[in-house]
Amino acid sequence: MDFRNYSTITEFILLGLSADPHIQAALFVLFLGIYLLTIMGNLMLLLVIRADFHLHTPMYFFLSHLSFVDICFSSVTVPKMLENLLSQKKTISVEGCLTQVFFVFVAAGTEACLLSVMAYDRYAAICHPLLYGQIMSKQLYVQLVWGSWGLGFLDAFINIFLAMKMVFCKAQIIPHYSCEMPSLLSLSCSDISRNLIALLCSTLLHGLGTFLLIFLSYVRIIATILSISSTSGRSKAFSTCSSHLTAVTLYYGSGLFRNLMPNSGSPLELIFSVQYTVVTPMLNPLIYSLKNKEVKAALMRTLEKYL
Repeated sequence: MDFRNYSTITEFILLGLSADPHIQAALFVLFLGIYLLTIMGNLMLLLVIRADFHLHTPMYFFLSHLSFVDICFSSVTVPKMLENLLSQKKTISVEGCLTQVFFVFVAAGTEACLLSVMAYDRYAAICHPLLYGQIMSKQLYVQLVWGSWGLGFLDAFINIFLAMKMVFCKAQIIPHYSCEMPSLLSLSCSDISRNLIALLCSTLLHGLGTFLLIFLSYVRIIATILSISSTSGRSKAFSTCSSHLTAVTLYYGSGLFRNLMPNSGSPLELIFSVQYTVVTPMLNPLIYSLKNKEVKAALMRTLEKYL
């Protein structure tokens, strides 16, 4: 489709995180370091899961896809942010902006679905340990992963298809370091009622819907853990889901605060956006490697094998 048919504006200006050149230089070094750590950490986790047969289980299959999603999530926004921190002309084309929004939808939606699937996996492992192999069959966990990706792409296609029909003829300034759908809606001078409905449905499905599944899973998990008589048994059961619970808290906590705040480009809004799209993808591999004995053991075996 030709984007020029839909827009009288050909590019947007991203205000970024700061207009001070000295602060921009410091931010460039900081976010370059975070991005490199994100790529290396998630690639390392992918390599360890693939190389060690002890980790060829449903939980780590889900985790490998979560690591890949985190690489994609970070790569959608950070490279353009780094470019603008060094550039005098902080612009992005309408096509580039819509493309960025598309992949943000894909990554965010898929990650939310994967986190809910991982919660169900922990529910099956803790609440029904003897039936876990039957419940979480290979066919089911593969379908759950591809279903997560499918929902992410479907959600993105619907929202971007509607966004391509918008006419942008207002101020072309986006008070942010990346393109987001709420920013584009505020710049449109055409009817955005369908876009708002689609965005609301996306929020209900990938936000509240997945969070509700996670919440219900953990209600059952906590009830089961509390019913275990031995302290060591409760500790062992809780340790199997502590990493996932930490990742869920980071992702939904920062995402909730970000989406509840008005799209004004305030410092607090930008902080939560950075936490949501930049910092969390870097922290996930650290959470799952530092708090997980199986991953640490597999990492040592992999290092011994290749070094």
